[in-house]
Amino acid sequence: MRFCEKLREARTKAGLKQEELAKALGVSLRTITNYESGECYPRKRDIYHKLAELFHTEENYFLNEDEEFLLSAAEKYGAKGAKQAQALVDEVSGLFAGGNIADEDLDVMMKALQDAYWIAKEKNKKFTPKKYRKD
Repeated sequence: MRFCEKLREARTKAGLKQEELAKALGVSLRTITNYESGECYPRKRDIYHKLAELFHTEENYFLNEDEEFLLSAAEKYGAKGAKQAQALVDEVSGLFAGGNIADEDLDVMMKALQDAYWIAKEKNKKFTPKKYRKD
């Protein structure tokens, strides 16, 4: 179950309106609407903490692996990082959504990942001081 579904379910079970939840969390009604539609996630951990207190549950209830990754990206790299992390999660999830991958496609994918790895290593080489390089 995604964050948006968990939040909507918890709010309706508690008999709260979106406006009441927004006031309790100290955010706008639009923010709650965006949370419940799945358009965005809380950027700060204190929102998850307030939700856990409000609905008498553990903070981790509102987090799953993807949301933890997105939250970390947002805290470390801001809104742009969170957006890029969301795109990555969506793309990787889509990659495995249909079942098995054909052997030919798997080989192509592995080759592309290896190429990307070596390109990244080469680009990062110029930022490594010469005394630390293994040329």
